[in-house]
Amino acid sequence: MRILAFNITHDSSVCSLLDGKIEFFCKEERLTRKKRDKHPFKSLELYADLKLGKVDHALYLTPLNCEPDIETVWENYINKKFNVEMENYSSLLHHKCHASLAYHNSKFKEALIFVIDRNGSMFFMNGSPVARESESVFIGDKNLKCVSKNFWIELNKDSEKLNILNSLKAYYPDCDISANNCLGITRVYEAATTLIGQDALENGKTMGLSSYGKKINEKLFIENIPNANKFSFLAARQVGQEGVCFYNCENLINKDINENNYNFYADKAKLVQTETQEQALNLIKKYVDKTGIKNVCLVGGYALNVVANNFYIKNLPGVNFYFEPVADDTGISIGAAMLKYTEETSKSIHPCKNNFFHYYKKEKLDVGKKSNINEVCELLENKKSVAIFEGNPEAGPRALGHRSILFDPRHSDAKQIVNNIKKREWYRPFAGVVLDTEFKKYFETLDIKDSPYMTINFNVLPKVKIPGVVHVDNTCRVQTVSHGFLHKLLKQFYINTKCPVLLNTSFNLAGEPLVQTKKDALLTLENSSLDAIYFVEEEKMVCKLAATDLHALQDVTLTEDMRDYRQALRDLPEGLRTAYIV
Repeated sequence: MRILAFNITHDSSVCSLLDGKIEFFCKEERLTRKKRDKHPFKSLELYADLKLGKVDHALYLTPLNCEPDIETVWENYINKKFNVEMENYSSLLHHKCHASLAYHNSKFKEALIFVIDRNGSMFFMNGSPVARESESVFIGDKNLKCVSKNFWIELNKDSEKLNILNSLKAYYPDCDISANNCLGITRVYEAATTLIGQDALENGKTMGLSSYGKKINEKLFIENIPNANKFSFLAARQVGQEGVCFYNCENLINKDINENNYNFYADKAKLVQTETQEQALNLIKKYVDKTGIKNVCLVGGYALNVVANNFYIKNLPGVNFYFEPVADDTGISIGAAMLKYTEETSKSIHPCKNNFFHYYKKEKLDVGKKSNINEVCELLENKKSVAIFEGNPEAGPRALGHRSILFDPRHSDAKQIVNNIKKREWYRPFAGVVLDTEFKKYFETLDIKDSPYMTINFNVLPKVKIPGVVHVDNTCRVQTVSHGFLHKLLKQFYINTKCPVLLNTSFNLAGEPLVQTKKDALLTLENSSLDAIYFVEEEKMVCKLAATDLHALQDVTLTEDMRDYRQALRDLPEGLRTAYIV
């Protein structure tokens, strides 16, 4: 059975599941180069061109489920393109699709799945949208049973709270139901993200800034319910989209957070980080105690919060945690296809073996010189930045070695250098990638064996000298590696330097998606201060032109066609062949 699933809102993606196993996955932004892009036409066109076979079910996904004109367009498109009737798989299924992905990938036979999300499915009453999923709890064994739902109520619907609550309870008779106001855990967190002038989906920036803050004696929740009196609700014209901000702070929204004005903003970020992770912990503890189930999955956008994930582990030492690496809406298409397959067949799902299943068509590389791990190490040891390009990209939002920029973490100015390359905010931390055998020698591991998906941060042990990946709060988001090219590179770097750790960040520039193609990679090299790219499969290195020689490019026109691009490089004067080693 082949199931095609696609979500049309932000972080849109396409998944094809064949007999319970992913055969195709693509995130739209990687093709269009527009971050968090919607409506995956290019991904579906790509999938159709592959001619993988007859589609048995085509699932249309949107948490809004209130766009009949758009749905009709997609219905016609899917019918004409794949000769199959499209199925609307949206109505109050958003959180269940998240849960499906996490549960099946966790490999737990029985588990509690906690979905902590900003905007889940819309709930309608008398044809009007009145509430949206915020937090959901499922029990997973062979099926997914929902045991708890929290909804936030749409603005201007507070007077109907009791009617909304009763309607929800009637719809979910076997669930603990709450619907209190216009806020959920992630929307509370959003208040600080809005305050620092970022899109509400960029909560990772708030997480980084929070470590610079001091604790404020202020409560954002009363008896585990968000205190709506602490917040303002902003129109799209103020923040680029509708958002939540702190009460009376609308005029203080500031995207330019610098080392002279950050204190106020960092304190607010610290406040939401502390308060929301406490509420999430309360929710987890409540249902662990209630059910006795000690296997716990976390999914939804908030599950990417590595600081909170560390907090849960420390406070619930008897619980086994799984944090889904494709936790945001990127993974909704996969979770939906898995859910549909189990409903139709009652057969087992093949969990993802790793995170490198994003579609990639092999390309010929016509630039670069033959190189090897030793030369990559030599560059790193000489304080150069090296991007790694290998095979299929990572499916999730975090680079794990196939589309990564690496740097020597022993330098105190490493963060500043790499932030300049990436053109991103000064306060954001970098991850450390470490040999799995050396994990315990460098970090407080919380009795965790490994951290392959970079979903948890850990305290750095005393006397460890890796300042490039140590955040201001002495933590590091860690990726452990046990095999593959990155493992070989780390082993060689360890032999050469006695350091088994490298700084690892995603191969992209600020505001751009992860690079997909070799052309994307070379353009990133051209448009940044990155020093080199190592293409693993070709064993080739492409190095950057020295800054003193940039004038040589003034008379060279670089087109988007890679053949012209290659020829333009070859036309450089003989003495400048170090520009890009061709």
